Amino acid sequence: MTVTTPPVALPRHARPAPSSRTVIATLLGTTLVLKGAGFAFDYLGYYVGTAHGTTAAGICLTAFGIGWCIGQAVCGAMTDRMGQRTVLPLWLVASAAACVSLAVVNVLPAVIAIAFCLGCTMEVQRPAVSAEINERITSEAGRTRVQSWMYWMANVGVALSGAVGGYVAHEHGYRILFLLNGVACLAAAVIARRVLSPRPTHMSSGAASVAYRQVLSDPALRWIAVAAVGAMISAYGLVSVLPLVMSADGLPPTALGTAMIANTVAVLVLSPPLTRLLVGRNESIRYPLAPILAAGSLILGASMGLAALQHTVLGYAVAAVLMVPGEVCFSVALGGFLATAAPAGAIGRYQAVLSGASALASLTPLGIALALNAGGRLLVAALLMGTAVLAAWACVPLARILRTRPRPITAVPVGDTPSRP
Repeated sequence: MTVTTPPVALPRHARPAPSSRTVIATLLGTTLVLKGAGFAFDYLGYYVGTAHGTTAAGICLTAFGIGWCIGQAVCGAMTDRMGQRTVLPLWLVASAAACVSLAVVNVLPAVIAIAFCLGCTMEVQRPAVSAEINERITSEAGRTRVQSWMYWMANVGVALSGAVGGYVAHEHGYRILFLLNGVACLAAAVIARRVLSPRPTHMSSGAASVAYRQVLSDPALRWIAVAAVGAMISAYGLVSVLPLVMSADGLPPTALGTAMIANTVAVLVLSPPLTRLLVGRNESIRYPLAPILAAGSLILGASMGLAALQHTVLGYAVAAVLMVPGEVCFSVALGGFLATAAPAGAIGRYQAVLSGASALASLTPLGIALALNAGGRLLVAALLMGTAVLAAWACVPLARILRTRPRPITAVPVGDTPSRP
């Protein structure tokens, strides 16, 4: 016997709630826009290095990384407590203000302070989008695919930002880039406010009881965070190491743009088949996550180590292409961990810890600049490959823990849940 429920009459001016598929697609597209217009981070090093020197650029990028760590911790907690719809637009508006400030200020101490504020606000979409994905999708493989697509959108956006920004900066200067970045943040804030739903009351009370102390007591999260730091030191070399070594070679910003275009094309071509290979089409993930993460870390370390030894635009572009399989493996592994290991009510904090691990990796430009001055490119390449080996080593205890741990409680899905995105 089928029971039907009569349709509920909506108020005259009320809009029907968008479907889960629409919300997730919109959030993924917003991630692409934010990263594609993320010129403030991609060209912060070039901008400061041109005006104040390589060491000053390293200091600003380090300040950005410190702000990133703090901002992710605060944003993750706020997301779990207050909901995505409240937190994400607020922080995006703050990010827009920081971008505009960077466009109008050129005094080094003020630029360092602005870089810190940018770090606090530029990655705020990740905890919110991850929480929304896990609330709306039921299957582990489905969550993994969508979480991986979020990282894929971010990677494509970063590459597009570098590709487009290099040529725009060459023709019109850096400040127009930062203003465009601010406009993109404001547009994303409006979109997020419109498509996200208020947090259900039954989820808010459970989230408030979870603290970072409890989240960090998870040994699997600690080990994958260690691996993420090591892998991301190499992954973020695309926007931190390459500008430094290219500047040392006397190459213009268009050289970075060319390398980013090569990376973008490789991401677009390789990501879909590699994701299908690693995740599969069924409801369960095809392969264990730890070996995927270890392989990705080693690929990233080897490719960026190779990049550190290049002196031509072609050499940098080839290295940027070779790192793409490592980016895909990293994205699938972290997306799979959030989809299968993060408990309900703490997705924002779990994503914040992993994003914070990535933020720690972004603290390295000052060290890379000092290593470049002290030991040359061989020392830089050795450091990058060494951190990749450390990341692969951290995957050994991670694999052991994930084999024996029970599954977390699944969150209650919101709205009409697509089981196989």
